[in-house]
Amino acid sequence: MAPETTAISGDTPTSKRERVLAVAWTFLRLGLTSFGGPIAHISYFRREFVERRHWLDDVHFGRLVALCQFLPGPASSQLGFSIGLLRAGWWGGLAAFMAFTLPSALLMVGFGYASHDLAGPWGQAIVHGLKLVAVAVVAQGLLGMARSLTPDWPRRILAIGALALVALSPALPIQLAAVAMGAVLGPWLCRRVHAPEGDTFALTYGRRIGAALVVAYAGLLAATFADLANGSVRMQLAAAFYRSGALVFGGGHVVLPLLQQTVVSPGWIDPNTFLAGYGAAQAVPGPMFTLAAFLGERWQHGQGGVIGAGVALLAIFLPGLLLVSGALPFWRALGVHDQAARTLAGVNAIVVGLLAYAFYNPVWKSGIHDNVDIAIAFIGFLLLVVARCPTLLIVVGCLAASLLRMA
Repeated sequence: MAPETTAISGDTPTSKRERVLAVAWTFLRLGLTSFGGPIAHISYFRREFVERRHWLDDVHFGRLVALCQFLPGPASSQLGFSIGLLRAGWWGGLAAFMAFTLPSALLMVGFGYASHDLAGPWGQAIVHGLKLVAVAVVAQGLLGMARSLTPDWPRRILAIGALALVALSPALPIQLAAVAMGAVLGPWLCRRVHAPEGDTFALTYGRRIGAALVVAYAGLLAATFADLANGSVRMQLAAAFYRSGALVFGGGHVVLPLLQQTVVSPGWIDPNTFLAGYGAAQAVPGPMFTLAAFLGERWQHGQGGVIGAGVALLAIFLPGLLLVSGALPFWRALGVHDQAARTLAGVNAIVVGLLAYAFYNPVWKSGIHDNVDIAIAFIGFLLLVVARCPTLLIVVGCLAASLLRMA
């Protein structure tokens, strides 16, 4: 299939190199300032690329958002990569991903090294404060997702069914079965959902390249299920995080239950370290999937180091980027059909149920010990939802409250 000219417009630098540099600089600024998680990131992207720079119109932006929500992987990172890809080709996609991800990844690696010094009572107070951050932020994310993704009773029933299913057994195969259930039942239960109207976007490559990228995604995923018990630590690390990035639907907070099954259940990361890292991920800008850098550094009680952080980071992001770039040529044709929109609606409803269980276990069970903890987390939740305070302010407040209790 012959390549097509990209549909993205706006200010036009005189060379491809200038476009790549413009993409890199813009996403670096977003990577340094985009607090609040994937839902907030989409708002930042729309303001920057639709309203300010006019690289996209609302119709094309909405199509990209729908695709990234439909696919497994980190939705905001996939969206940023797609915008860079459409704006400046493959180098533009890579520049967008690196610039948006690197600031938070470096901060999370630094937190991993600093966690060596968090064994004393004050350090434990900091860790507990980060757990309270996780309670407030995940509760806000759950509420927002429930409002937008389960607005009617058919989708609420799907979410409740997924919650009941994983409550009986939270194992990874059960979670995947729940997602499959949503994809199957979505076209039947979500008949009121319709695909957005409007022209779709154009690409600089066709379906052959797209198919090759999807095959690469699937082949690497199949390889992660091979018996790696006798393989090197880095092979096990890469396989575990690639599988997590390849199978999580919804991104952001939803990666929590899958990562817990991947790294906590086998004993590679202890639960307190895992939740402290998740809380720290709320304190930094950029994608929440950079939690993988912290977990890779802390792998098997700190044996991962910088190399482990890099392996985990690349492994968790790679499947999402392969899949979104491979799916773009096909989404041009499928995105205009109601059946695709209804399947997406069913999967998204299941994601709400999975996140609801993750909120209870491990976030609530590990972070809430008494009524004071409930009060601190609830105040943080109200500040996020009602006062719309920045996430960073909630991090500071929960840490301060936890340290004051210790004092």
